[in-house]
Amino acid sequence: MTDTQHQSFLSTTLEQAVILPVLVIERVEDAIPLAEALLAGGCNSVEVTLRSEAALASMEKIAAHIPELTLGAGTLLECEQFQQVKDAGASYALSPGTTKKLAQAAIDADFAYVPAAATPSEVLELRELGFKIQKLFPAGASGGIEMLKSLSSPIADVRFCPTGGVSTTNVQDYLKQPNVICVGGSWLAPKDLVAQKNWSAITQIVQKSMAAVR
Repeated sequence: MTDTQHQSFLSTTLEQAVILPVLVIERVEDAIPLAEALLAGGCNSVEVTLRSEAALASMEKIAAHIPELTLGAGTLLECEQFQQVKDAGASYALSPGTTKKLAQAAIDADFAYVPAAATPSEVLELRELGFKIQKLFPAGASGGIEMLKSLSSPIADVRFCPTGGVSTTNVQDYLKQPNVICVGGSWLAPKDLVAQKNWSAITQIVQKSMAAVR
């Protein structure tokens, strides 16, 4: 894909996602039932983070068995991880921060990438590289909705997926911002419910959250 095609793919995927579940999957056997529970609740894309040893194998399971979910890979910290998540079946990647090497690795891997920024200067640096869709992280700690409002006028052509500090109490306010394409959040799949394998409860949380924003 060209850079333009990657940005178009991300635009469509994240606009449709509205809320992107941020998942830490500790056990491979939880991958499919968790993904099915999220899909049943109305999710059409997920972010499986590289925060556990089970992450890559979990991505492989989801990609192979639940193609209806567009699979994103999160928490990429190393350049070689782009090829790893691509091989595991992910369609795009996200990072909690961005370096020039990480950005170049995504370009070299020909892979759709949502880099993260927390300051106007970082936003502009990524914009110069062609990244018009970025993660604002940590959203709450870096100014949250007020930061997004401050960025919207001078850098109007960059849209954000704020993550970190987004919850049921403020998600609607985030999504009202014109430069927000979607939000990322972990509340859709609470760790305790995953540990209990309470998939129906997760589906109910997703349904309620999606109904509130659509």
